[in-house]
Amino acid sequence: MSYRIALAVLLLAVTTACGSPSAGQGADLRGKVYVSSSVTEQGKPRAMVEGTRVELRFTDDGRLMANAGCNQMQGPVQVDDGRLAVGELGMTAMGCPKPELHQQDEWLSKLLGATPSWKLDGANLVITGSNSEIVLAPEQPATLEGIWTVNSLVTQDAVSSVPEGVKVTITFKGGNMLVDTGCNLNGAETPYVLDGQTIKAKLGASTLRSCGPVDEVENAVRATFENGEATHEIDRATLSLTNASGAGLKLGK
Repeated sequence: MSYRIALAVLLLAVTTACGSPSAGQGADLRGKVYVSSSVTEQGKPRAMVEGTRVELRFTDDGRLMANAGCNQMQGPVQVDDGRLAVGELGMTAMGCPKPELHQQDEWLSKLLGATPSWKLDGANLVITGSNSEIVLAPEQPATLEGIWTVNSLVTQDAVSSVPEGVKVTITFKGGNMLVDTGCNLNGAETPYVLDGQTIKAKLGASTLRSCGPVDEVENAVRATFENGEATHEIDRATLSLTNASGAGLKLGK
């Protein structure tokens, strides 16, 4: 083999190995969840509805689950040749509280349904359509420490949403739990002990004035810790607190 031929073969091998950064990376997406860090449309930042983000979850069985703040979308996905091909993308029909959320759902559905390109830029996933680009970072596992907002009230028979306009938070910080309902439970520090999945805490006495819709949530918080402890479970960005009878709360970060 001549020197020139050997050099050409060597260059071809190097180009093949280094020139296709997304080759073989499809398997790396399985089992991962990505959340948007930036969204652009026609080269300009696209404003997301306050409190929302794009979430893409690639399941181990080859499905894509997507959310833009309201309805859940999902469908089988292929990631060959740097393209995200979602077949039969279905979407729930939940009534969103704001029309802007419906519009955001439709925008994301249209983007994912148009076989956008994808690539990994370091740890980030970049999805690019004809007019839009989403940069998504790997979701970091949530920890108990921090501020959690109560989203749902759980009984033995049902799960109900928090009344509209009511915001209740529970903060875990440095061995103290702070419940803030804006009414009777107003952020006083309560020491807690974490024993495996059990949170041991006694809320103590508080005022008992009526605060309208807040009362329902305050009663649910008290019931959750009525025996001085509750079981906790964290699934992605959702915290479940449950008492011995099965009642409790679901909270989000």
